[in-house]
Amino acid sequence: MPLDFTKHFVAVPTEFELRNNTGWSWKVTVKLMNGGVTLDQGWATYAAVHQITIGYMMTFKLLTPDTLKVIIFDDDGIAVVNKCRKHDEAFAAKD
Repeated sequence: MPLDFTKHFVAVPTEFELRNNTGWSWKVTVKLMNGGVTLDQGWATYAAVHQITIGYMMTFKLLTPDTLKVIIFDDDGIAVVNKCRKHDEAFAAKD
């Protein structure tokens, strides 16, 4: 995210909750890097679980100082609606 995005914050949070269009949420850490804001720990798993690939577009809307609503669009421009069944599987307790 461009550093200009941070003008919307009193202070850039160290963690964001990403909320999708079905109400599921996911925590990712934030890192300031190379003049921008980078979603760090948790982002790779989020992208894998939601099957985000090159060509997909995402919109981020600031809901609270540390919550972003995320809408994912596939390469045809159609909003991806995930029930996030894999969300539970990704963080299931290992026996």
